[in-house]
Amino acid sequence: MTTLQNVTVNTARASWVPMIGLFLAQILMSYNVAALPVSLGGMVETFGVPPTDVSTAIVTYGLVVAALVMVGAKIGQRVGWVTVFRIVVALFAVSALVMIFGPSVGYVIFAQALAGASAAIIVPSLVALIAENYRGGQQETAIGSLGSARALAGVSAFLIGGTLATLVGWRQVFIVVLVLAVAVFVLSFWLRGLPGNPAIKIDVVAAVLIGLGIVSLTLGVNNLNNWGLLLARPAAPFDIAGVSPAPVLVLIGVVLVQLFFLWTRRRTKAGKVPLVSLSVFGSSRERAAVYAMFIVVSLEAALNFTIPLYIQIVQGRTPFDTSLAMLPFNLTVFFTAMLVVRFYRRFTPRTIGMFSFGLTTIALVWLSIVVTNNWETLPTILGLFVFGVGQGALVTLVFNVLVTASPKELAGDVGSVRGTTQNLASAVGTAVSGALLVGILSLNVVSSLVEHPELSPELVSQVDLDNVNFVSNDRLEATLTEQTDATAEQVDAAVALNEEARLSALKIGLLLLSGVSALAIVPASRLPKFRPGELPESVGTGPLPGKHADEEA
Repeated sequence: MTTLQNVTVNTARASWVPMIGLFLAQILMSYNVAALPVSLGGMVETFGVPPTDVSTAIVTYGLVVAALVMVGAKIGQRVGWVTVFRIVVALFAVSALVMIFGPSVGYVIFAQALAGASAAIIVPSLVALIAENYRGGQQETAIGSLGSARALAGVSAFLIGGTLATLVGWRQVFIVVLVLAVAVFVLSFWLRGLPGNPAIKIDVVAAVLIGLGIVSLTLGVNNLNNWGLLLARPAAPFDIAGVSPAPVLVLIGVVLVQLFFLWTRRRTKAGKVPLVSLSVFGSSRERAAVYAMFIVVSLEAALNFTIPLYIQIVQGRTPFDTSLAMLPFNLTVFFTAMLVVRFYRRFTPRTIGMFSFGLTTIALVWLSIVVTNNWETLPTILGLFVFGVGQGALVTLVFNVLVTASPKELAGDVGSVRGTTQNLASAVGTAVSGALLVGILSLNVVSSLVEHPELSPELVSQVDLDNVNFVSNDRLEATLTEQTDATAEQVDAAVALNEEARLSALKIGLLLLSGVSALAIVPASRLPKFRPGELPESVGTGPLPGKHADEEA
């Protein structure tokens, strides 16, 4: 019966209606993430919190997805992808409602945690449902469309979201998320799915180890600046003999991840089915693809946080201005993601990967040199364009490589590893860029005080230099005027100092990101050759009966 069904599917062209739903599901997740930086200024103003608090919501989303996606893949295989897909899409709609009506930043963080939990199942379900609904050339087209959907969502979020946030308000930006979720839910009834496989077992111990490890690691990285890089700062919730909890959490996270690998190896040797097969990391090609994915997504997340932070918070401009500034980058990513597949039969992933990371490195170095307080200058637009070409090529390339590099029977495991890597990288990229920029800014402010003798020690003592953050000139001027006894000349000097320190922090931050991009050329040099082919049914249903002789009873 199964053979007959496969023959029928292979000979008849399937309807593209189900793929529209899957395409919109990818846009749903990507739009939600891209809409958060666009809404940054509005949330800061509405809730009266620093931008780093809002970035916690961005980090929370990626953190939850990364922590749960491996479990989500097993749940989908066990219960059945179509049923689970509909449930989590409905939960995503609920998260949008919380974003629209939430009265505090805590509700925003909760909403993104709920959206992240939903996406932990949506992420692996996209590949699984494509495998169950399409074959041959249609399947290749469907897989490639997911990369362009992600880029299209970025363009839409900055254009539509930026316009709504400027003209109406930031909450209305997430009405689009709600509409998308409802549309995906309706279209899900056109999806065809195989029944769940009750033989799939979920390794609870491994799930707890990797989940807690990722949460601990990301929370530690996200709070290195607020809680202290080594010694505990006043903002730290607690300290351990004077040591900040942030590096301790990072260490605990690393240990838990190592325990996950040890436990998984032990379980595999015992003949039991692991949460994810470690043979996915078995060769340098697979590891190179994972490293490249982590770096490229981290760089994208860092830039998507840095530019809106500077335009909205530092320059005090509107979300629509942000969308215009980001348009060259997002449009370039979108078109490059669609067009790069034409080069797969001409150039190897190794060549494309090294060339693309070279482009992102050059672009970031260029931006660190030419960036000024005005993002619309031609040199800045050129830098964003070049970065977009490299980024767009890498997003689609690494996605395809990760699906095809491993043996076909491990495609399901590759999907969950991809989801974990991508979302952990997004969370870490946002967290590190925020901590890095604020840390550099603090050092710049302290060192620049020497060059401004008109700012007396008495005045400086009235300002909390332990909590330096990115603020606009207007807000800084108002704070100094209302909360200190600074004269007009001292206020002008402080504003000038802040401008210099902010721009210097941005330039140094971009230069450091270029260093990370340059290092990525090393793993890109070990990417495998592209081997197009179909996804196996195991992506959707898990290992077939009898595939693992020692499977759990």
